[in-house]
Amino acid sequence: MTLVLRHSHVAALLDRVAVRDAVEQAHADLSTGAAQNPRPISMHAPADGAVIGMAAELRTAELVAVKVLSDLPGNPAHGRPRQRSTIVVTSTVTGECVALIDGRAITAMRTAATSAVATRHLARAEASTLGFVGAGNLAVEHARSISLVRPIDRLVVWSRSASTVDAFREKVADMAIPVVAAESVDHVAAQADILCTLTPSVTPILLGESLRPGTHVNAVGAAPRPDEREVDGHAMARSRVVVDSRATALAKSGDALMAIAEGAITEADIAIELGDVIAGRTVGRRADDEITLFDSTGIGLQDLAAAALVIGWARAAGVGTDIDMSA
Repeated sequence: MTLVLRHSHVAALLDRVAVRDAVEQAHADLSTGAAQNPRPISMHAPADGAVIGMAAELRTAELVAVKVLSDLPGNPAHGRPRQRSTIVVTSTVTGECVALIDGRAITAMRTAATSAVATRHLARAEASTLGFVGAGNLAVEHARSISLVRPIDRLVVWSRSASTVDAFREKVADMAIPVVAAESVDHVAAQADILCTLTPSVTPILLGESLRPGTHVNAVGAAPRPDEREVDGHAMARSRVVVDSRATALAKSGDALMAIAEGAITEADIAIELGDVIAGRTVGRRADDEITLFDSTGIGLQDLAAAALVIGWARAAGVGTDIDMSA
């Protein structure tokens, strides 16, 4: 039987600590060869859209997954989200389709969870001011996830919309951490120990000249396209760059590819994967004054790690709909 899970099912089941730990282990497994995450494929869609297939295999779970991600820039003009996704999970033992899952909630939580894992391994131990460029729902999830791995005592937030910052403040009020509205991106960079870029910007919004020594950056918001980015080449050149997957970054990260095209960095600078740092195969941060940057392109293995948990939780709770796909 195939378990079908709607967005509401998934959102009710997710646990951010469990997802974070599963994502961390999955990245370590990728480094040691216990997981696979091939380079994603991309297909053209109308109006400069793209449909991306993100596959992954997790040996310990005996599962493979493919997330079909639609990135359609024209959607917001029609009141629809720019990105939508569906995750298909299959057993490597029987070949049956185990689950069909809406990808929205999993994508948001696994993205923030991965940033938290990167922060845990790359940010200074005493980092306490968390900055956001962009203040939407993903920023809220990042605030909750990152505050679990560092002693955050202040949130500095910038958005083009003051109402978005106000909404962010309301959504994190239960965390009892002061929220400071920043006047500019530079204002965030001047104060943040940990800085997350979470905007749909297609051109650099964070510049290397603004970064303070010792900062850790999670560059998250740019769509997985080689011609869109949030940070400039100077920021990449000043940083020790860590990626979720080198193959994915060199195919889909505009932050990396455009910096390489400009000559700010080379492909050799996109050599460290997060899993290698977790597994102790290479060093992450080397000094307190070093700038570290996690270039988060997003990989199917993160989705699979979270989906495997959700399937187990749903079965235990009796949530979702079973369908006999072979009938």
